[in-house]
Amino acid sequence: MLRAAPSLLRRSARAYSSSSSHVKVAVLGAAGGIGQPLSLLCKLSDSIDEVACYDVVGTPGVAADLSHCPTKAVITGDLPSAGTWPPSGNSGLERTLTGASVVVIPAGVPRKPGMTRDDLFNTNASIVQTLVEGCAKYCPDATLAIISNPVNSTVPIAAEVLKKAGVYKPAKLCGVTTLDVCRANTFLAEKLGCSPKDIDVTVIGGHAGITILPLLSQVPGASSLPADVLDALTVRIQFGGDEVVKAKAGSGSATLSMAYAGYLFTEGVIKAMRGEEVVQCAYVESTLTSAQYFASPCKFGPDGGVAEVLPFGPLSSYEQGWLDKLLPDLQKQIDKGISFVK
Repeated sequence: MLRAAPSLLRRSARAYSSSSSHVKVAVLGAAGGIGQPLSLLCKLSDSIDEVACYDVVGTPGVAADLSHCPTKAVITGDLPSAGTWPPSGNSGLERTLTGASVVVIPAGVPRKPGMTRDDLFNTNASIVQTLVEGCAKYCPDATLAIISNPVNSTVPIAAEVLKKAGVYKPAKLCGVTTLDVCRANTFLAEKLGCSPKDIDVTVIGGHAGITILPLLSQVPGASSLPADVLDALTVRIQFGGDEVVKAKAGSGSATLSMAYAGYLFTEGVIKAMRGEEVVQCAYVESTLTSAQYFASPCKFGPDGGVAEVLPFGPLSSYEQGWLDKLLPDLQKQIDKGISFVK
């Protein structure tokens, strides 16, 4: 399963095909703190043929810079209207999105000390709405990977926008929760004294505070840890982003680790498109719980979408208590996103 590192991606017996169709990844918000390293990782990928960068400022420069990396992916950079790199016609969002296989959206403002993801709602909700309207028009069949916070609300916003446009495909809309998995694997490995590559934590729920629920009880060896250690680990995974916000002292939030996580998710989607067996956690429309959207392991298919939302397995009594506690909060954040569009 794809959880936090390429080594955790279970490949199928089918060989990787370098002759597969052209894969274009669009990064919306490519000049930002997440967007730049995410675009770089995509440029370095052997799985990606074209990286289309879009932002309201600076994108031609980012694209020109990335173009000097000697890898196969072609780079373009666009602004909302005039201004592209390389110089050409059909500028703006249309050029960025046309022909995209995967659209990754990290656009928005970052958190600052004392802010929750929900505090970002008003600004980032409008940004996501505008960008997804473009996706509905120019690449309705692309897989959309939403990073912009608060993900618990922005994914429902994207869904409502796509519904209004008549192009909503639940399997093609995902909230990227991979960073929660990365943190869970990293923090648990520290306690167990092993490599994070040997850890595979399923993280369910949402992507904000207590809505994040790592299922540590399902990891071999974790049950040997004292209850207070498991509780501290759970809370640290839930609020790991706050560590970064505090450490950066007002200069930003988790950008590098989020870029890495977004890249891993994108690679997983592309590998599934090319015939590999990929299961990775994602925040999607779901019937597993009372919440309309929920993060859980998902099997991705050859069209780049979610082929199956998988059950998350047995919970400990401790984890069941967290699940009961998080669902009302998660639903409120979902409702807030839906109401924003309606």
